[in-house]
Amino acid sequence: MKKAILLVMVMTVLAVPAVTAQKINDAAIIAKMDKSDADIADAKKAAKVATWLNRAKIYGDAIMEPTKNLFSGLDLAMLRIAMGEPEEMDGNMWIYPWVTVYTKDGKVSAWAQTKEIRPNEYDIVREAYKKAYEIDPNSASRIRAGLDQLINYYSQLGSVSVEIPKYEVSVDSYIKAAQLQENPVYSQVDPQYYFYAGQLAAFLGADHPEYFAAGEKYLNKAKELGFMDENGNFYYFLFHCYYGQKDANPENIIKAKDALLEGIEKFPRNERILDGLMQLYTSEDGVGDPADIVSLIDKALAETPDNPDLWFGRGRVFFKLHNYDECIASFKKINELKPNDYDTNFYLGYFYIAKGDGQNKIFNEKIASINSTEEYNAELKKVTDIYMQAVPYLEKALEIQPDNADCAQYLKELCFRLRDEEGMMDKYNKYNDIYKKLKGIQ
Repeated sequence: MKKAILLVMVMTVLAVPAVTAQKINDAAIIAKMDKSDADIADAKKAAKVATWLNRAKIYGDAIMEPTKNLFSGLDLAMLRIAMGEPEEMDGNMWIYPWVTVYTKDGKVSAWAQTKEIRPNEYDIVREAYKKAYEIDPNSASRIRAGLDQLINYYSQLGSVSVEIPKYEVSVDSYIKAAQLQENPVYSQVDPQYYFYAGQLAAFLGADHPEYFAAGEKYLNKAKELGFMDENGNFYYFLFHCYYGQKDANPENIIKAKDALLEGIEKFPRNERILDGLMQLYTSEDGVGDPADIVSLIDKALAETPDNPDLWFGRGRVFFKLHNYDECIASFKKINELKPNDYDTNFYLGYFYIAKGDGQNKIFNEKIASINSTEEYNAELKKVTDIYMQAVPYLEKALEIQPDNADCAQYLKELCFRLRDEEGMMDKYNKYNDIYKKLKGIQ
């Protein structure tokens, strides 16, 4: 009997027809839309909250319908069950009538909708929910439930569109999510949506300058709402948005500078902000001297002399100015405050190498004018002594992070360069073995 049952089950499975392609009954949806359009044209029906809630649901469902079965990470076998076979496959793209799905490692990674049921769906939904609240504020819970779905839809669309990349779609999606939260059922808009949109607009501005103005608007809106990312990259993106508009209005150069100066005061470790300041000060006449940045940091250090982040920023500025002595002095101060910090020890080693490279360049330029062996050896010793000072800091860094292959590589290469100095060849062999072990080299 069991065999017979199993046979019937197998036959049933075999009898299941092939999954058909994505089907959307757009005609039925449009009919509902038309009915809703007629309802709001009727004064009596338009006075009822149910009319507007129904309208918002119809148009909201229409927005989400083409991609309602999609989410990032969806297994492709499940994609076939949910949406059927694609009309066409092109590399990692599964092309359906309403949407192109992008895949990676056997899962859905992103998608791009290629058709919509009716134009202006978003504006109609937003208006409908606003009208519903005006008629009956007590319907707030129902309004919010519908809006939450749409906000999640646009937030997800903004995220996956970055992967493709379709930054324009991402910007539009994040702004739509933010605007939906302007409905009175929410106490405040989530400022992250404006930040994400502004950040992407800063990137888009390089090829589409009109996005710089949009990015400025979105980033300042995020700040107005109380947003600030933990690293302070906000100021770097805002700088780019202002600076990208310098041809339209030279005053934007000053605004770009002010954004960076405010940023470096609050986030002195942020290398992007430092890079932006160095770019601005070295490419624009009259903006300021890079030394002004040091003055700003020194002023802050006068109040908080034990702030390692300020010393870090100071050191990085001097590194940009190729003043290695002041750079090293700043990082030695950090080393006093945090002697067992990997980054500080590694950077000290790195900066001594950079200083040694600079001295080596001077040495090579002088070789032709050197007239004696004694002078040659004296000049060479200047270079060697600088490189030697890098070794103990890099060794301490590797001691702190013994699995750091990059640090081991710096050490082995440095020790090989110094191989003629006492004990350096042994150190080279030691760190070369460590490097090979960490990299799995036989």
